[in-house]
Amino acid sequence: MLNRREFIRNTGLVAGGAIVVPTIIPSCAFGANDKINLGMIGTGDHGITWNLAAYLKLDNCRVIAACDVDSERVMKAKSLIDARNKNQDCKTFSDFREVLLRKDIDAVQISTPDHWHVPISVLSIQAGKDVCCEKPTHTIEQGRILCEVVAKHDRIYQTSLEDRSLFPYYRMAELVRNGRIGKLQKMVCGLPGAFSERYAYGDFKVQSPPKGFDYEMWLGPAPEAPYCPGRTHWNFRWIFDYSGGSITDWGAHILDTAQRCNGTEKSGPVSVEGTGIFGEGLYNTAHTFHLSYTYENGVIMEVHSEKVEIVCYGTDGWLKVNGWNGKLEASSDKILNSVIEPNEIQLSTDVSEHVNFLKCIKTREETYHPVEDVHRNSTIEHMGNIAMILGRKLNWDFKKEEFINDPEANAMRSRPERDPWKLKNLLT
Repeated sequence: MLNRREFIRNTGLVAGGAIVVPTIIPSCAFGANDKINLGMIGTGDHGITWNLAAYLKLDNCRVIAACDVDSERVMKAKSLIDARNKNQDCKTFSDFREVLLRKDIDAVQISTPDHWHVPISVLSIQAGKDVCCEKPTHTIEQGRILCEVVAKHDRIYQTSLEDRSLFPYYRMAELVRNGRIGKLQKMVCGLPGAFSERYAYGDFKVQSPPKGFDYEMWLGPAPEAPYCPGRTHWNFRWIFDYSGGSITDWGAHILDTAQRCNGTEKSGPVSVEGTGIFGEGLYNTAHTFHLSYTYENGVIMEVHSEKVEIVCYGTDGWLKVNGWNGKLEASSDKILNSVIEPNEIQLSTDVSEHVNFLKCIKTREETYHPVEDVHRNSTIEHMGNIAMILGRKLNWDFKKEEFINDPEANAMRSRPERDPWKLKNLLT
């Protein structure tokens, strides 16, 4: 076992053009009283109010470490964790690699900006940790690498997404999959368009990072850029260097249900076309868009930016959910009240993504939202952005995971990465 300084130093050493990242194999022994010991990596808005809050309510786990590049945020997390544990033992870190060094941590929850999701997941898995990570992946190429790393190291991976636990979406998918609306023909997925900026972070003036904020670590593999408050925290979502806009942010939710309805969680569409209006200045992702995807089975999926919704049209009726987690509606009460019999398709669900993750850590069964599913779903969203940027229809081979006869589009399956965080150099 390498000590802390050796591990962190080696992660930045270049040997023959590749970063040396040691593989850490933990003891795999759960904590006291057979509780799963968790480390929180990323303790911002969603990291605290959704993910940490969920774990602190569960009795079969104990959060014992918190990590964030923002010292104010990590100390807020520590105060909540210590209050729950009735001690002052929660350790805090600004470098996630120190969390991965701890042999007493069984699993990590990753709640960072999108451009860090896959690199931290990969290093966590290679360090022997099970992972629950926020959506989406940052590129198509990164998603495929993540799938390969999870398989190679045989770790538990959960997508930190609640939709498969929400009744309207789970029920809709099960009804469609069991033919209650006949043959599925078309899906309409609505996402919010205009940027949902948090104005507390909306200052665009270039300035020095605040004390206690490791901005260089926040950037990580992303391009070097001057600091301004409007670039970081919540509003990173509207900047291509760190995310993909509403399509990747909200699309990860609504399009996941569409994928389940169509039974294409492990594949995806064969073409995409559409138009979008992109923001100017720092927030440069699309805020208005209309996309049309075609699947191999002939199903059409339209994605628009007018409002949050999902509607499935079949030969014998329709199902829809208006708004986020709204009421499930149907073209008839017969469809709405239909009973799914034991011999029919039963889709996996659970109380929450966090409950399911902890169960699977113990049983070593696949989670209800595994890595292949989030990769394929993220791919759809990246395809949409690429099609809008290039302004043309794109044909996609979901088996080879490449655009057909389009080198320019294929080049956009990845993004430039900064040293020492180039993903391929992090692989062991």
